[in-house]
Amino acid sequence: MSTLPGPGPAPQAPGRGPARSGPPDTSRTARHHAPITATGLAVKVVLLGLVAGIAIWAAFPLVAARLWGGLAVLAATTVGLCYLYLTRRHIPAKYLVPGTIFLIAFQVFPVLYTASTAFTNFGDGHRGSKDDAVVAIETSSVKQVPGSAEYALAIATTGDPATGPLVFLVTDPATGRVSAGDAAGLRPLDAADVTVAGSGRVTAAKGYTVLNVGQASVRSEEITALVVPTSGGAVRSNGLSRAYEGRAVRAYDRGCDCVTDGETGKTWTADPDAGAFVAADGERLAQGWQVGVGFKNFARVLTDPNISGPFFGTLLWNFAFAIGSTGFTFALGMAVALALHSPRMRGTNLYRVFLILPYAMPSFAMLLVWRDMFNTDFGLVNNLFGLGVDWFGEAWSARLAVLLVQLWLGYPYMFLVTTGALQAIPKELTEATSVDGASPWQSFRAVTLPLLLVALSPLLIASFAYNFNNINAIWLTTEGGPFAPDNPTNGATDLLITYTYRLAFGAQGAEFGLAAAVSIFIFAIVATVSAVSFRRTRQQEEVYS
Repeated sequence: MSTLPGPGPAPQAPGRGPARSGPPDTSRTARHHAPITATGLAVKVVLLGLVAGIAIWAAFPLVAARLWGGLAVLAATTVGLCYLYLTRRHIPAKYLVPGTIFLIAFQVFPVLYTASTAFTNFGDGHRGSKDDAVVAIETSSVKQVPGSAEYALAIATTGDPATGPLVFLVTDPATGRVSAGDAAGLRPLDAADVTVAGSGRVTAAKGYTVLNVGQASVRSEEITALVVPTSGGAVRSNGLSRAYEGRAVRAYDRGCDCVTDGETGKTWTADPDAGAFVAADGERLAQGWQVGVGFKNFARVLTDPNISGPFFGTLLWNFAFAIGSTGFTFALGMAVALALHSPRMRGTNLYRVFLILPYAMPSFAMLLVWRDMFNTDFGLVNNLFGLGVDWFGEAWSARLAVLLVQLWLGYPYMFLVTTGALQAIPKELTEATSVDGASPWQSFRAVTLPLLLVALSPLLIASFAYNFNNINAIWLTTEGGPFAPDNPTNGATDLLITYTYRLAFGAQGAEFGLAAAVSIFIFAIVATVSAVSFRRTRQQEEVYS
């Protein structure tokens, strides 16, 4: 009698191990030996090559500036990235590192750089080193003296004729030699690369665009301000076709660490704390250098009456604007969402399409449109309602106008997020309150609103932080105005961010260090408000969870 094979292990082929059964092997060893496709390898090589190219491009300015620490960080980062993406290990890091690098580059580094700038006097007249200031002082004092060399001059540029950097193409009448000069100095040009007219003026040069009379006339102020340093003084223009090599009237003496005017004998001594040359009568030369000033910028914000007064007044309006913009838009958006959430409402989809139109339109364009609509003479608001209000001429009307604009632009967003949050609230909760005899208002106040706030509090905090620094809403409508006659740097609708922008780039002269200090205050205020708000949000979640 033959015996039938019963259940048991499958037969093995000679010379082989046991047959594998069950799910595929997903161990670390299997993942490390996963095949690499040609496409994946090509993409990896291209991306790593791009990283290496960017690193090489960034290395040159670091070497030129002798920033060896930055160069070391750049090299270590590049080598680390190449190792990380060429090895099959460290899978989680492959996903985390790119985001971390972008976080450091676009968030951490700007914050640290701003903070470091706040402790300096960086601004107009204090942008470079002391040596740069000395060169600027000497070259700006150049005057033509008897016997000064004169040259035929052609104005040229290496870029666009209207905006490119200016270059002097000067021809020495004695030798016929042509040189190109800019703020870095004079450098000779090969005779084969230039075309010179009979008057000695250059009409064409390789690598340069020679400006005609019309193009040069438009940039006459820049041409007059351009000074080309030389070993014997500096070259300056004398009109659009002639230049001269003059002598510096003011000279720096390292022995006394001072600048002396050769004509008047007046002396300005270096003040290392102020980063400027100061005379005995307190006069400062306009050209200074960047130095650390400690907490002076912060103290100036709090104690200087010309700054602290506008600062604290602007801070109060800034809070009112951020809270009003967030609160009013949330209230209107929630009211509209509640109305359309009612089961008795018909055509809700059509209403929702029309209601989100302001949110779909570019805010940049809409702000400009609203600015014209509030125009006193031909604006739609005054003409439609028969008003004669000078909306942007008075402080309170201008503030009301910007809040109304924010309400129109912001409520669709609040309407959308509130609609989503309402749909997530179980109907059983509101039905239970009705059974208990609660009125619609009591049901809304006790159930709907708290649950909405739990869901939307992070968005409200983010909206507050955004509106606290909403420079577009102010700059594109009122530009911070109206301004008091005695204070052209701070307007009635200025936010701290627009006030900071005007300090940094205003017509009164850039003060980047002071503006950075104000930015640190803004950062601290928004961070504190956000931290407190998030803490209260967590407490609400614990209550209603």
